[in-house]
Amino acid sequence: MTESTMMALGTKAPAFALKNTEGTMTSLSDFDNAKVLVVLFICNHCPYVIHIAPTLVDLAEQYKEQGVQFIAINSNDTDTYPADSFENMVKEKALRGYSFPYLFDETQAVAKAFDAACTPDIFVFDQQQKLAYRGQFDSTRPTRISSGNYDSGKSPATGEDLKAAIEGLLTGKTLSENQVASIGCNIKWKAGNEPQY
Repeated sequence: MTESTMMALGTKAPAFALKNTEGTMTSLSDFDNAKVLVVLFICNHCPYVIHIAPTLVDLAEQYKEQGVQFIAINSNDTDTYPADSFENMVKEKALRGYSFPYLFDETQAVAKAFDAACTPDIFVFDQQQKLAYRGQFDSTRPTRISSGNYDSGKSPATGEDLKAAIEGLLTGKTLSENQVASIGCNIKWKAGNEPQY
């Protein structure tokens, strides 16, 4: 279990250009008109991501008409974790019903630029693409029922922390700096590519 590094609030969103599951490129500059930009580091196999996926889909749909845009990025080493391969990302996007871009950070350079550490690691940027929130989706967690098996039925994800951050930015409020770190599986770094943080 790994916690977010909690990048400094006010940090400008690092630029990137990555291949999406449609086979084209998606860049940070594609979202210059977003009122709020939510960047999530996720993957296909992580139980913490699977736990939040249905609510994440709902939130992205709920706020789409209000100028809130979501981007998901997978930075895991796919040689060691083939479940997170690009081909499986395509399947995962269809399975989960993600309406937002799902990008492949094959070199892991973008994860390092964001100081991303876990899945899910969540970053919310304001209209100037400055970091306003980096923290948990909500306080729920998947429940381990046996080795490698998890269940979300007893405590389904609500997304309340992320939702509060989005609502605050949309209504012009200054968000509290007291934010709870996201927690999840560590990003699966390629051998020798592990960051200092």
